[in-house]
Amino acid sequence: MVLVRLQLATIACFGQMPGTNPAISGIFPNMFPLGAGQQFGALPVMPVQAMTQQATRHARRVYVGGLPPTANEQSVATFFSQVMAAIGGNTAGPGDAVVNVYINHEKKFAFVEMRSVEEASNAMALDGIIFEGAPVKVRRPSDYNPSLAATLGPSQPNPNLNLAAVGLTPGSAGGLEGPDRIFVGGLPYYFTEAQIRELLESFGPLRGFDLVKDRETGNSKGYAFCVYQDLSVTDIACAALNGIKMGDKTLTVRRANQGTNQPKPEQENVLLHAQQQIALQRLMLQPVPTKVVCLTQVVTADELKDDEEYEDILEDMRMEGGKFGTLVNVVIPRPKPDCEASSGVGKVFLDYADVEGATKARAGMNGRKFGGNQVVAVFYPENKFYQAEYDA
Repeated sequence: MVLVRLQLATIACFGQMPGTNPAISGIFPNMFPLGAGQQFGALPVMPVQAMTQQATRHARRVYVGGLPPTANEQSVATFFSQVMAAIGGNTAGPGDAVVNVYINHEKKFAFVEMRSVEEASNAMALDGIIFEGAPVKVRRPSDYNPSLAATLGPSQPNPNLNLAAVGLTPGSAGGLEGPDRIFVGGLPYYFTEAQIRELLESFGPLRGFDLVKDRETGNSKGYAFCVYQDLSVTDIACAALNGIKMGDKTLTVRRANQGTNQPKPEQENVLLHAQQQIALQRLMLQPVPTKVVCLTQVVTADELKDDEEYEDILEDMRMEGGKFGTLVNVVIPRPKPDCEASSGVGKVFLDYADVEGATKARAGMNGRKFGGNQVVAVFYPENKFYQAEYDA
C-alpha cells in the first residue's frame, strides 16, 4: 500500500503516468531547455566524429619546417597529398591524405593535418624531402603526446613505404640522420658521383654520401646529402661551397635541417685553404666539350617501342639538332623486345661534325621543353659513343 500511495502522489504531482515525460516547470527549464519534441535527457552533445577528430588531432598533425617563402596552404597540401600517394602512405582509403594546413609565413613552418594517425606516422618518413627546391624538416608537433598516441594507431612509419619514389632512402631522409647532415643542391646533371665526392672530400673524408637519382632513368636529380667523419668541418664546407658556380649551375650547400651557420673565427684559415682547393676542383670539373651531345628527359621507353612513333621522334631530333650545326648521326637506343636490359634507353645522342656545333646544341637545348619534359643536355665522351657504350 505504501508503494501505491507513492505512485499516486507522483502522478498527482506531475500529472503524468510513470514512463511518460513530465512537463518540468520552475528552474528546470532554465537548466535543461528543451526544444519542441525533445525529451528530457536529450542534451546537446558534440558529434562523436568531431570528438574523435579533436582527441586524435595531436597525433594526426606533423610539423613541417624550413618552408620557402613561396609556400602557401594550397601548395603544401597538394605536395604532401601527392607525395603520400606516391610512397604508398595513404591508409585511410582513396582521396587526399591532407585535410588541413596552417602556415606561419613569418617563421616559415606549417602544421599539416592528416586524415588518420597512421598516415601522420607515415608522413614522418618524409623528413628531408625537397619542397620547391629546399629540404624541409618533418617532425612531431609540440603538443604530441607519445603515450596517448600509442593507443590511437602506429607511431612509426610503415617500413614498406616506397620512399625511393620521391628520392628518399628508408630511415635516412636521403642521407645519414643527424644535425650535421648537409644538403648539396644545384649540382650539374653531368657530375658523376666520383666527381661530387672528390669535391666534398676537399674538406675531409665522408661518413655518408647519397646522390639522389631518378628512379626510372638512373640520372642525377641535381642534389645530394652527405655527412663528414669530422663533424667540425660541417660549417666550413657549407660556407666554402655555398653559392659557387659549377658549370652552368650555382651550388646551394647548407645543413639539411637548418639555415647556414657561419664558421667560427678560429676556422677562418681552414676555410681560406678550403676555398683555394675548391677553385682548383672547379676547374677540373668543368665539362670538356666533345662532338657528341647526350640529351636526357626527352623520351621514355614506352614511346620507343612503337616503330612509327620511334621514327617520328628520330626525325624530330634530326630537325632540332640540325639547327645548331652539321649532324653526322642521331642515335636513340631502343628497349629490346624480349624485355632484356638495353643500355642508354631514354637518352638521345647527337653526333656533330665539329665541337662548335655540339657546343651550340648543348647550350641551345639544355633546359628546353620537349614533349612536356625539361631537357638536360651534356657533352658525351666520343670514345664511349663510338664504341656504343651509352650508359656512361
